[in-house]
Formats: sequence, structure tokens, C-alpha cells
Amino acid sequence: MAARTDIGPPDYKTMLPPVIQRNYGKWLYHEILKPGVLMHIGQSGEALYSVRAGSPRLVSTDHIREICDIAEKYCNGYLRFTSRHNIEFLLDDKDKIEPLIEELKSRNYPIGGTGHSISNIVHTQGWVHCHTPATDASGPVKALMDEIYDYFVTATLPAHVRIALACCLNMCGAVHCSDIAILGIHRTIPKTDNSRVPNMCEIPSTVASCPTGAIRGDMKNKTVTVNPEKCMYCGNCYTVCPAMPIADPDNDGISIWVGGKVSNARSAPKFSKLAIPFLPNNPPRWPEVVDAVKNIIEIYAGHARKHERVGEWIDRVGWERFFSLTGIPFTDKHIDDFDLATETFRTSTQFKWR
Repeated sequence: MAARTDIGPPDYKTMLPPVIQRNYGKWLYHEILKPGVLMHIGQSGEALYSVRAGSPRLVSTDHIREICDIAEKYCNGYLRFTSRHNIEFLLDDKDKIEPLIEELKSRNYPIGGTGHSISNIVHTQGWVHCHTPATDASGPVKALMDEIYDYFVTATLPAHVRIALACCLNMCGAVHCSDIAILGIHRTIPKTDNSRVPNMCEIPSTVASCPTGAIRGDMKNKTVTVNPEKCMYCGNCYTVCPAMPIADPDNDGISIWVGGKVSNARSAPKFSKLAIPFLPNNPPRWPEVVDAVKNIIEIYAGHARKHERVGEWIDRVGWERFFSLTGIPFTDKHIDDFDLATETFRTSTQFKWR
């Protein structure tokens, strides 16, 4: 018997519902019975039902206990959190689906996020916990989801739409490959305090943290300087050197990106591309960001073909048409002038620059 340790994650297979354990790797097909309700059928003929409810990214212990109580009542305690923060209650008894949905609705849990809908917005930590954010995370997400809630609880879009938010361009969120992405951006170089650098920072690792080589270290005087021409405002240096804060309440803001996806269906995976270079931080409701994203969603919903993802729609109509339809102005910020773009641009299993 192998020694038991507390190193690493527990074996998830010990926590699967019995119906999944019996049919593991032997599923025939799945259907979406209605928004938020999925049915998986195994080779054995057994069915697994998933009821998907929305959940915030940051949850309290009381909220988790409430979710667990609901799961105990209707599905023997079995549930899972999806990668986009949805809760999926896992049942093998079809008769319990509607009572579960009724209880969730009575507690104001939104049911949906499946099929041709907008799923929950995956996002980073923002001003609550992160040390390099250019914007908040849960604040803009809450404000936006309040406006596009109907797209979560219905399945009326041409295809499913994945929205992500990252509060800085280090991208803990999936903004590089989402249909619509909200990305916090800094626009000023770090404010280096060289009186604190010797006591708080290791100069070689600080210099090495910069992906563009913008930081020069002076080992004799134990100081660092930043070349503004090379700095891309990523905040990596602040991660290893707290004496180089980058947050700027007047110049930090949000950019909007579109057209990314992970799926291989119909077309190759795509990286998101810049749509709006800058929008201001205006908490608590971020009206400019909400209006911009909602506008893109509604233009896409009105012009895309069935099953066409945002990036596929843009590829079909062209970027010129995308900008004219959405009313977004085209600027010099949209031109890709990255020196090594051929190494990263339009690269997939189907295509590679040589």
C-alpha cells in the first residue's frame, strides 16, 4: 500500500458520483434539455443530469454551505464548479430536476449558461487581492452581467459566447482566447523608489523579470532605472520588487478584445485581437465598459450565422465591416507592430509561419 501524504491534490476519481464512476469514459452523447440543464447518456443507458447555476467568483463560507446543503438535498451531495465559476448540480434522478430548479430560483440562483448563451464571465482577482491590477475584476463583471443577464438564462445567440476579464496583461484570466475579453491596462511606467530598492528587491531578479529588457540595474549603487521606450507596462517587475509600483489611478483603464476561442470546431483556435484600446475606470458600474461590450454582443447577435463564433463572424465579414457595424473607431493602436509577430501570430496545428 502506497504511503499516504498531503502532497498534491487528492485523487478526483474518489469523489465522482457513482453514475459517473460506472460510466467513466463510456459516454455516448449529451443533450441540452433546456437552458442550464444537460443530459449525458452512457453506453449502459444510464443518464447523468447536470443543472447549471451561476455563481460569483468570490464566495463566502456561508454561500458555500448553502450550495452544499442544496446538493445534499437533491443530488446526494454531488456538485462541481466549472472553469467559469458555474455550479453544476449532478443528479441521476430526472424527477428531482424541477424541484431543484424551483429551489434555486427561490434563492435567486440564475439557471443557464449552456448552449448558445453567454456563460459566466471568468475573471481574475482585481483590486480585492491582486498586487498589479489596472482595474477591478468582480466589479465590472457584476455590472456587465446585470445588463446581459437574459443572454445567460436563454440560448438565443448564434453560438455560445465566452467572456473573460483579466485585471492586467499578465492575464490570469482567459482573455487571450475568449470571444470577448476585458483587459485592464497600465499606461505609465513603474514609479521606482530607489530609496527602498536596496532593502526590498534583489536587483538581478528584478532586471530578469522584465520581458522587454526595459530595466537596467546598477549593482554598485543598488538602484534600477526603467527605459520608457521599452516598457510595456506589464507590472512583472512589481511582482518581484515592491519598490516599483505601477498602479496609476489617472491612467489605468480597460481595453476590449474580441475573436478568440479555444475550440477546434469549424476553424482553428484563435487569439483575441484588439477592438477598443482604452476605456476609463469608472466604478462602481463601469458604464463605458458595459455599453461597449453590450454593443458588440448585440451587433454580433444580429449579424452572425447560426453556430458562428464571434471570431468566425469577424473573419467572414472582415475587420473593416466589424468596425463599421459596431461604430468602434480604428486607430493606430490596432496595428500590430510587434517585432516577433510572425512567431506568435496565426500559429496553430493547421498553420505555422516559416
